Amino acid sequence: MRAVIQGTGMYVPPNVVDNHRLGRIMGTSDEWIQQRTGIVTRHLADAGVGTSDLAVPAARQAIERAGLTPDDIDYVVFATMTPDFYFPGSGAVFAGKVGLKRVPCLDIRQQCAGFVYGLQVTDALIRSGQYSNVLLIGAEVHSSLMPWRSWDLVFGAADHPIDEEEYARNTSTRDRTVLFGDGAGAVVVTGADGEERGVVDVLLHTDGTLADRLWVNAGGSVGRPYFDPSMYEDGRIVPIVQGREVFRLAVTLMPEVMLAILKRNGMTLDDVALTIFHQANLRINESVQKRLGLPDDRVFNNIQKYGNTTAATIPIALHEAIEQGRVKRGDLLCFVGLGSGLNWGAVLYRY
Repeated sequence: MRAVIQGTGMYVPPNVVDNHRLGRIMGTSDEWIQQRTGIVTRHLADAGVGTSDLAVPAARQAIERAGLTPDDIDYVVFATMTPDFYFPGSGAVFAGKVGLKRVPCLDIRQQCAGFVYGLQVTDALIRSGQYSNVLLIGAEVHSSLMPWRSWDLVFGAADHPIDEEEYARNTSTRDRTVLFGDGAGAVVVTGADGEERGVVDVLLHTDGTLADRLWVNAGGSVGRPYFDPSMYEDGRIVPIVQGREVFRLAVTLMPEVMLAILKRNGMTLDDVALTIFHQANLRINESVQKRLGLPDDRVFNNIQKYGNTTAATIPIALHEAIEQGRVKRGDLLCFVGLGSGLNWGAVLYRY
C-alpha cells in the first residue's frame, strides 16, 4: 500500500504587503530585506481571521482536485504553530467549519518541519489500512505574532507619520518580523495498491538541546500566568531566531538528511527531479542548493512571494510546482524541512 497525494490546494489572504510597506513602520527597506532573505512580498491576514479560516479554502481545493468530497475524508492531520486558540487545536476548529463530523483530527507542532512530519504520520495511517483518505494541512497566521500597532500603514489603508517609540520598537525585531507571511497548503493522501508512485521514505530527526535557537519564549506553563501583558510589551511574543546559528544548522543538516535518505534507498542526487526545501530564507536555500550542487531547474522556491509560512511552505510550493508544470508523472521529488525544536527531516516522494 502506497500513500499517494491525489490532490493539492493552497490559499493566501488577499492583503499583499511588500517590503516598502514594512519600511513605513520600521527601519528597513526593500533592498535590506531582499539582500538578507530574498523576500519581496508576503500575504497577511486581517484581524479576526484565524489559521483554520485559511485552511478551509486550501483544503476544499485539494479535496476537489482529488476527485473527492469532504464526506470522503476520514482523517485530518493539521500542522501549525499558530493555532486559532490556546485550545482546542485548529484541526477540530477546521473540521467544524467544513462539516467533518466525528472525523478524527490530529494537531501536530513541528513548526517549519510540520509538513514532513505530518506526511510521515499520514503515510503510516494509510499503510496501516485503517484510513483511506487523509487530509494533511499546513497553515499559519503569523501576523498574530507581530508586535506592530500601525496595521493601517502595513495594509496601505492610511498614510500618516508613525510614533517614534513604535518605530524604534518595530525596528528592534525587524530581523525576524520581515520573514513571515500567512497562508495554508493542503494535500489529500489516499491509499493505492500496486503503485510505484507515492511516499517512498521519510527520515526525521529532533535535537531538543537546540530548542532555544528558534523559539517563542512566551505563553506556556513555565510562566505564571500562562499569558501576561508583559509578554507583548517586551516583545517576547515575537519568535526568537538566532540567525547565524540557524543558518549554519540549516546549511549543514538539510543537505545531510537529504543525502542520508537517498543513500538508504540506493539513490543519488541524480535521481531527484525536483527538490522543495522549506521556504524560510532564500539565502539558506541557495546555500543548501550550492552545497549539494543542484542546478536551478531541479529546485523550486517561492519564498519571494509569500515569505516564511512555516508549516504551509512545502505544500504551497508543491501545489505551485505542479501548476507550473515543473513536475511530471514518475518524477522523484524530495521535500526537506527544518524548524524549531530543533526538528528536521526529508521525504522522498514518487509523483
